[in-house]
Amino acid sequence: MSTAEQKKPTDADHTVGSRIAVLRAARGISQTALGQALGVSFQQVQKYEKGRNRVGAGRLQTIADHLGVPVSTFFEGESGESRSVDESASLPFLGIAGAAELLKAYSAISDLQMRRDVLAMVKSAARIARAGTPDDAAS
Repeated sequence: MSTAEQKKPTDADHTVGSRIAVLRAARGISQTALGQALGVSFQQVQKYEKGRNRVGAGRLQTIADHLGVPVSTFFEGESGESRSVDESASLPFLGIAGAAELLKAYSAISDLQMRRDVLAMVKSAARIARAGTPDDAAS
C-alpha cells in the first residue's frame, strides 16, 4: 500500500469528524475556539469535522478533553460494536439547526414535571407540523 493510500481518510475518519462536530456544537463551542484550543486554524477543524483530514491520536485526546468526553465516544458503534437504535439515530438529529441548543436548554431544566411538560409540548408541535404532510394522509 502506498503512503498516499494509507493517509486517505476512511469511513471511520468521517464518523469521528461528524461526532466532533456534533459534540462541539452541542457544547456551544465555535470551530475557531476549538481550533485555538488545539493550536490549529478553524479551517483545520472544518477538515477534521468533514473527514477530509485524519485526526491523530494525541490531537483526538486533546479534543476529547476539551469537549469533556472520553475518546471512546468517537468510536462507539464502530467495528460491529452493538449500539441502540435511539443512540445511533440521535447523532444526525443533533446536526439540525437549533437541535443542540434545544437539548442544552432542556437539560438545564431541573424540575422533572416541567421537563415532561416541555417534552409533551414539543411532541404536540411535531404532530401538528406533520398533520398536513402526505405521509400522514396515507397512514
